[in-house]
Amino acid sequence: MADEQKPEGSEAPPPAGGEAAVPPAKPAVPPAKAAAEAAKPAPPKPAAHPAPPKPPATMAATPWQSDLAKEIKDRYGDRVTETSTYLGQNFIVAKPDATVSLLEYLKLEADFDYLVDITAADWPKRPERFDVVYIVYSFARNERVRIKTYLAEGAKLETSVGVHLTANWLEREVFDMFGIEFEGHPDMRRILMPEEWQGYPLRKDYGILQQDDRWVQENLGIESGQ
Repeated sequence: MADEQKPEGSEAPPPAGGEAAVPPAKPAVPPAKAAAEAAKPAPPKPAAHPAPPKPPATMAATPWQSDLAKEIKDRYGDRVTETSTYLGQNFIVAKPDATVSLLEYLKLEADFDYLVDITAADWPKRPERFDVVYIVYSFARNERVRIKTYLAEGAKLETSVGVHLTANWLEREVFDMFGIEFEGHPDMRRILMPEEWQGYPLRKDYGILQQDDRWVQENLGIESGQ
């Protein structure tokens, strides 16, 4: 009969035309739960193995081939350990007791009569801790030469004031910044920092925030020099 009720629990007949039944839609995820799922941190990535440290760069210097370099080697023998050039810049590596004599020779016999600078570099882990570098220039040659020597902590170099008067101020600056003293200097005292300052600012074990707090407090009236 048309009005006969279908027994409970029986399945509905398939739709006409043989079409597959559409499954019921899944219930929507509550917004609060969706936000909580999105807020969960992503699982940590496995730690990557660190790249091996690169070897220290080495200066690709080549032998300095010239009559002047040959004359220096012949004159000083084993007191000059290297005459090289790097990117067109010539340099000499000499033992400490040869530096002043070399400066004098270059000035009087090779026209390098202008002392451009004296500077230093600090290598705390090396037995000969400091490089001391003299830079001289020849107007006649339009050429520059560097003299480099290696110096241990506490060792002194002979002053070159007798060869170049400007070494007076340049050697004082090296002393002020690195603590390297020059034997025979007429006025070996600080030139940039206050005379009472403790430490040498360009040494690598002198941190950028490390200052003479006592001097700063006494002279500037502040608690910290940082």
